[in-house]
Amino acid sequence: MAFHWPVRIYWEDTDAGGIVFYANYLRFFERARTEWLRSLGVGQQSLRELTGGMFVVTDAQLRYHRPARLDDTLIVTADLQEAGRASMTIRQQALLKPEQMTESSPVLLCEGTIRIGWVDASTLRPARIPGTLLETLSRP
Repeated sequence: MAFHWPVRIYWEDTDAGGIVFYANYLRFFERARTEWLRSLGVGQQSLRELTGGMFVVTDAQLRYHRPARLDDTLIVTADLQEAGRASMTIRQQALLKPEQMTESSPVLLCEGTIRIGWVDASTLRPARIPGTLLETLSRP
């Protein structure tokens, strides 16, 4: 089941045309992944201090379907698709919350696949994700 995180669209998120600037979806996705980790009891700063490692984005693929606009409320998801020894693939979506639409279900605005790798924080070299962390992240 995917993690859900609400996002309100502010003036600073939009471009001159009044729609969300395309690169801001990456920010929304990053924040949703961080909140997903927090919901599992994993703080990134404490994780770095305890293990000496951290996650870094190694690949991001996005597809845009419809624009979000000022004052829209979105639901941003994070869903672990694959977990390996040194990297994970997370599927993410930005959906327009149904209350703003005549439709009864969220409308897909943007979707992406983000691959994150685990690195040693001091050298930035790839490393194995700690086993206990993998167990925590793989819980349904």
